[in-house]
Amino acid sequence: MTDSFDYDLLCIGSGPAGQRGAVQAAKLGRSVALVERRGTVGGMCLATGTIPSKTFREAVLGFAGTHRADGGSTQSARRPTAPELLARVGEVVAREGSVIANQLARNGVDVMCGVASFVDPHRIRVESGGGWREITAANVLIASGTHAVPPSGIQPDGETMISSDDIGALTRLPRSLAVVGAGVIGIEYASMFAALGVEVTVVDRRDRPLEFVDAEIVDELMHQMRKRNVHFRLGEAVESVSASDGPPRRAVLLLESGKRIVADMALFSVGRVGATEELALQNAGLTADDRGRITVDGQFRTSVPHIFAAGDIIGYPSLAATSSEQGRLAACHALGAPAAPMAQHFPIGIYAVPEISMVGATEQALTKAKVPYEIGIARYREIARGQILGDDSGLLKLLFHREDRRLLGVHIIGTGATELLHIGQAIFGLGGGLDYFLSTVFNYPTLAECYKVAALNAANKLAM
Repeated sequence: MTDSFDYDLLCIGSGPAGQRGAVQAAKLGRSVALVERRGTVGGMCLATGTIPSKTFREAVLGFAGTHRADGGSTQSARRPTAPELLARVGEVVAREGSVIANQLARNGVDVMCGVASFVDPHRIRVESGGGWREITAANVLIASGTHAVPPSGIQPDGETMISSDDIGALTRLPRSLAVVGAGVIGIEYASMFAALGVEVTVVDRRDRPLEFVDAEIVDELMHQMRKRNVHFRLGEAVESVSASDGPPRRAVLLLESGKRIVADMALFSVGRVGATEELALQNAGLTADDRGRITVDGQFRTSVPHIFAAGDIIGYPSLAATSSEQGRLAACHALGAPAAPMAQHFPIGIYAVPEISMVGATEQALTKAKVPYEIGIARYREIARGQILGDDSGLLKLLFHREDRRLLGVHIIGTGATELLHIGQAIFGLGGGLDYFLSTVFNYPTLAECYKVAALNAANKLAM
C-alpha cells in the first residue's frame, strides 16, 4: 500500500481517537503518521479538556481539605490562589504528554506538529513555523476534536469573560462566578468553584440540567450544590452580556426575564463545535454540519470511503473513553483488520463535586418504554466505608427488571462514583442481575458493599 502513498494511515489530531487509531495501525504493522496542530501531543483532551479539568477538580478538593460530598464544614479557611491550583494541573499534563509521546515513538508512529489541511482526498498539507510539506496517505482518520463555542457577541478575554478552554490560564480566582450553560462542563466547573467558596450562579434556558441523567441523581446533585450556595436560574436565557468599566471589571448578564446578574467572572459553557475550520474538507469531497461535526457510518467511515472520523468530531457521546475506542475501531476498518462492533452501552462519568456515574437506562426511560422495574437503593451513610470517608450523602441506585431480575441501570452519586460504577457495568454487560449481587461477597469495608445493600433493598420490595 505504501508503494503509491507515503503512509497507510494518517491521523489528524492526537487526542484519544487519533492517538489510539495511530497505535492500533502501528500494531497491525502499517506505516502511520500523526499530525498535531500544537507543539505537544494529547489534543484538546490533554490541553484544556479531560485531563486538566479532572486534575483541577482534585486540586480543588485537596485545598478544600475534604472529599466530602455533603457540603460539610471541614473546608480549609485559607483560600488558594489560581497559580496554586493550576500548578498541579501543569505537572500532570506534562507527565501525561510525555507518556503519550513515548507510546507513539515506541510504536514507530511519525509525529508531525502543524496545521493539517486537505489538498485532495489523499494529499494533506501540513503547515508549521512558516514552512509546509505535503504528504499522501492511503487512508485518513480525522480526529481533530472540538473547541468551545464563543458566546454570541462577546469575545472571551480570559479574565472577566472566559470559556472552559481558558480555565488553565487563570491568574486569579473570582469571588463570584456566573456560569452560562448547565451541561456537563458547566455543572462540573460550577461545583468545583463552589467547593472553593466562590458564590456561583448557573443560568440555563432548560428547566433541568443534565437531562440525560436519572432525575433523582440530578435532584441530589442540585441539593448538594445549593448547600454550597450555588444559585440556579433555570428556564432563563441570557439576552445580553457586558463588562463594567471597573475597577474591578465585572461581568453583567441581563436575562430575558429582566433579571440582572453581576459577577466577578462569567464562564460560558454553551456547547462545543468541531475543529474543522482549517481542514479544507471541501478539497476532500467532505462537508461538516453547522456545528462542525462530520457524519460517519457504523464503521466510522465518511462519505469518502478511505476517510474516517472518530472522537468528538462526530458528536455524541463525545467522551474520552468512547473516542479512544472509536479511533481504534476506525483504524481496524480502514486497514481491513477484523473488529467487533463497539459496545452498545458505555459508562458516563460527570466529575462534579460530588461526582456522578451511570450506565444503562434511567427510570424515566424505562417508564416511557413501559418496562416493569424495581429500584434498589443504598446510601453511603449506611455503609461503613461511607462513614470512614465522611460522605453521608452519596447513594447508589440499581434498576432491575421485575420479571427476569436483570440489571437495567446503575446510577451513582458520591465519592468514587466513576470507579464504583465499573462493578455494575460488568454485570450489566454480561446480562447479570439481582441474584448475582445477592449471592456474592464484597470486601469490607468498601463502597462496593452498596451493591449488596441495594440488591437486598430491591429483593425485599419484590418479595412484597
